[in-house]
Amino acid sequence: MLAALFAARGGAKVTLLEKNEKLGKKVYITGKGRCNVTNACEDVEDFLREVPRNPRFLYSALRCFGPFDMLSLLSDLGCETKIERGRRAFPVSDHASDVTKAVEKGLRQAGVDIRLHSEVKRIIVEENCVTGVLLSDGRRLPADAVIVCTGGVSYPSTGSTGDGLKWAGDLGMKVSPVLPSLVGLRTKEAWPAELQGLTLKNVCLTGYSCGKIIYSELGELLFTHFGVSGPLVIELSSHLPETGKAEAALNLKPGLTREQLDQRLTRELSAAGKKQLSTVLQTLLPMRFAALFPALCGLDGKTPCSQVSAKMRAAIAENLQALPLTIIGTRPMDEAIITRGGVDVKGVSPNTMETKAVKGLYFAGEALDVDAHTGGYNLQIAWSTGALAGKSAAAAKKEGNA
Repeated sequence: MLAALFAARGGAKVTLLEKNEKLGKKVYITGKGRCNVTNACEDVEDFLREVPRNPRFLYSALRCFGPFDMLSLLSDLGCETKIERGRRAFPVSDHASDVTKAVEKGLRQAGVDIRLHSEVKRIIVEENCVTGVLLSDGRRLPADAVIVCTGGVSYPSTGSTGDGLKWAGDLGMKVSPVLPSLVGLRTKEAWPAELQGLTLKNVCLTGYSCGKIIYSELGELLFTHFGVSGPLVIELSSHLPETGKAEAALNLKPGLTREQLDQRLTRELSAAGKKQLSTVLQTLLPMRFAALFPALCGLDGKTPCSQVSAKMRAAIAENLQALPLTIIGTRPMDEAIITRGGVDVKGVSPNTMETKAVKGLYFAGEALDVDAHTGGYNLQIAWSTGALAGKSAAAAKKEGNA
């Protein structure tokens, strides 16, 4: 939608082909139906720090059309927004449909020919130049430029079924393997399932691959029947190697130094006397977790506190601040918020979004091998790359280069 809008505003005659029955189907489900439209980052570098893969590729796109440009555009089109925790921006109405309606209004004002139920079968290329597209009903639609904004493969019910990635591959472009990202993680350990539904706040999760830290943040974690989920885990998933496997450590008391923690444990255990260890641990952990925790330390939870040795106390402290978890894989693609992988950005110009191999062919959004953390960043990547692709295609047409 943004690509079509900016191409039309740039003077091009634009046809928007949408295979669904309505525009912006994926927008409707973002932010749990509220549409976390962007993240109000004032600095490009701050934004790029939230992009684990190929962040520098986005520099020109964000300079061309950044978060506040998107908020301004929506305001001009009658959709006011608000900023919430973590700089997340939402429509004031809390209705994702208002975002789509506003952009659709802009498209119609700009004279874009919107064609619903129009599925593209392939892109027509002659002598390394785009000449149009072939629709699934057999019709050919000539074009000087084609901008592919088909998304990845997550949420296929919204139309993201990997069409653009197939077209890119058919044209000889390199496409990185697609994997689920921003998704829950499966653990080798079975004990998280015993805590299913328990949420921990203000804990620190650190992920390791080949002995190196790949992620470490403070936040919220949820135990599930398959392993772990929640904001921290979902972010960690976007940093995993392609195998989906990694080691992790959970710091349940990140606000205390080891010395402070040991002093607190000594104090709690000394005051408890004959009380059982698992009972006293409830001062440090939720009840369900406290009952399970001694076994994770190789201890008996029924041990009287007066019998807890210095060595036992050290084991408790160690696991409170570095409880090991073994990540053996992600949950399936149909549970992923976004797709990791896609069209290799080395084959796309970051200044225009045009492919280097085919003149007049542009890619934008999640079809590209660029993805970010949650918080409005992925939608802004779509808006920014789409806007730049649209501007570039219109400019190339004016110059007679496409």
